[in-house]
This record gives sequence, C-alpha cells and structure tokens, in this order.
Amino acid sequence: MLTKGDDFPLHQTSEPIAFAGTDRNFYDRYFFNGASPDGSVFFAAAMGFYPQLGIVDASFCAIVDGIQYNLRASRRSGGERLDLAVGPIAIRIDAPLVRLTLRIAPNDGPLAAELSFTGRHFPIEEPRFIRRNGTRLFMDYTRLTQNGRWTGWLSVDGVRIDAGADWTGTRDRSWGVRPVGASEPQPPPEGNFNQFFWLWTPCNFDRSSLFFHSNDDGAGAPWNRRAVIVGDTSSTGGSERHFDAATFEIAWQGGTRRIAKLTAALGAGRSLTLTPSGPVFAMSGLGYGHPVWGHGLDHGGDAVAHDRLSEAERDWGNPLAMHIQAFVAAELADGGGVQRGVGVLEQLFVGPHAPSGLSGLMDPAT
Repeated sequence: MLTKGDDFPLHQTSEPIAFAGTDRNFYDRYFFNGASPDGSVFFAAAMGFYPQLGIVDASFCAIVDGIQYNLRASRRSGGERLDLAVGPIAIRIDAPLVRLTLRIAPNDGPLAAELSFTGRHFPIEEPRFIRRNGTRLFMDYTRLTQNGRWTGWLSVDGVRIDAGADWTGTRDRSWGVRPVGASEPQPPPEGNFNQFFWLWTPCNFDRSSLFFHSNDDGAGAPWNRRAVIVGDTSSTGGSERHFDAATFEIAWQGGTRRIAKLTAALGAGRSLTLTPSGPVFAMSGLGYGHPVWGHGLDHGGDAVAHDRLSEAERDWGNPLAMHIQAFVAAELADGGGVQRGVGVLEQLFVGPHAPSGLSGLMDPAT
C-alpha cells in the first residue's frame, strides 16, 4: 500500500509508511493550546492518526465568555498519513519544528479560525512513557513539547477575535502506543488499570519556558517525572536545564479532585507555584474520555459534530470534566527573584495517591 509518505525518507521498518509496526493501538498525534494574556479566551486543537485502525480524527475547541465550544471530525484514512485535514480542520506545517498553522474552515457550526504557532525554542523531548498492565503493554510513546506564540484569528458565532503576539500556548507531538479505538474485548487477567495520576504544566515566561510533568503510582512514587527550563532561542540560544528530582505539594479545592495551588521544588534552589486564574477546559472536547468521540473510534466515514459545555457543566462531578486543563498564573523563584508568567495545569487523577490524600477510585481529596 503506497502513499505520499513513501516519497519521503521517513521509513522506520521494511514496510510502506502506511503500516505502523504490529500494535493495533499505535497512534500519531498533534496537540495545541493557546490563550489570550488573561486567559479569558482559550482554545485547543488536536489531530490523531491511527494507522492500524484506518481512522484519523481531529477537534478544535474554544472557550469564550465562559462557554466551551467543541468541534469534532473523523474520517477513514485509507492508509494516507500526509493528508493533514479532517472535515473543516486542517494543519499546515510551514517550517518543521518551528511554525505550524491551524485552519478551521467555515462550517455549519459556530467555530472558524486561522491561527499560526511559532515556537519559542527547539522542542524538548520528554522521557519515554512506558507502562505495562501485567504482561500487556498499556503505553509506550514519545512526546516532543514546545511553547510558542500565536498570531491570527478565531471566530465564534461570527464574532472575530484577533490573536496578537502576546497570545502564548503550547503544542506537542506524541506517537507510539496507548489505548485507542474500541475497548479491548479481553482485558488483562489482572484487570484494567484503576489508578492513574497525571500532572502536566507547560508555562510561558517573558524569556523562557518551563515544563514539569509527573506520572505517579498510588504510593506516590513517580514512574515518569521531569522538569525542564528552556530559554528562548532568540535570547539564550534555547539553552535547556533539566531537573530529575523535583517534588511537589498540592492544595485541593474542597470536595473535589481539582487543584487550588501546586508548589514544586525543582532543585538547584528553584521553585514553581501554579494558581488557577482562568477558565477550566474539559479535555473531552478533544475526545479524551468521550463516550462517543473517543480517539480512533469509527464513525462510518466522514463525520462532523458540534456541542458546547457551560461553566456549570465543566464543574467537578461531570465525567466529561474529570480530565481538564486549567489556565494558571505561574511564578518561578530561583533565589534571586521571581519570574511571573502564565501556563496550564493539566490534571487527571483516578484512584489513590497517598501523598496527596487521594483514596478510592474517584473520592474527593481530603
């Protein structure tokens, strides 16, 4: 099965590009977010390829005046992996690892956009994520992450909003194996995972970016954790400093599993404080955990759908709002002063996490 990708020097196996290893859960995914300086306007987008499933899907969401507007699309891929358009949602790679453009063509829903992302630094490579459930591979993937600035515009119900150079955000690319498509017909003998603790905190400061993430087990031991501070290419040449022994503490919003404040000791006298200060974005808008628009599900061909979530519908307790990104005010202290910026605090907490006081499957924090 030859496709456009076979004319590029991208092969990783003896097979044509259309074939991605042997695991049916292989995926290849784009993610973007961005916000106005005060976080009052927030948007996010994603596009995922599932070569073994023959599916590609995409989504674009925007929060304006407290309402989260969601656009989702899906099609069958036919093995082609260089067609970066799904319904009205398209990605253009203007300069690899530097500049990309999102285009949301006018459609029968309220959203349209033309937004260009320019990276502030060379992308960082996060540590490889490998997790098994007994003998079965649960996830094995690599992710690159990059902060940047946005220009262009988006439109909601015909009202245009221009994005200036002070609009910042993050994009990532991840590829490998994690659960996608329909559920496995036979779960592992040990049962499916009932614990997952995930923090991800990309932050934009004036001349640098910070990335901190942690996957922990129920006892609080990290199985994937890293902090990185990287300077802007234009000002520092994009120098990176990695911290492998960061620790953190969480103050919870009462009666929830949502964070009121996170403080992290990165090492070398540096500390990070994150305080939610803007809208909460429900990742189900991008398909994460959505019962109908989950990643890689087959909708029978070309499909496009729209819906919206109010602020009340994004409160704790709604299964569609368990996995979130919260816009945050960020402070980075290094002993010689404090840098202030903005970022997002992605949160997904299922099952126990002893150091944070979480118990049960979804019991609120104490």
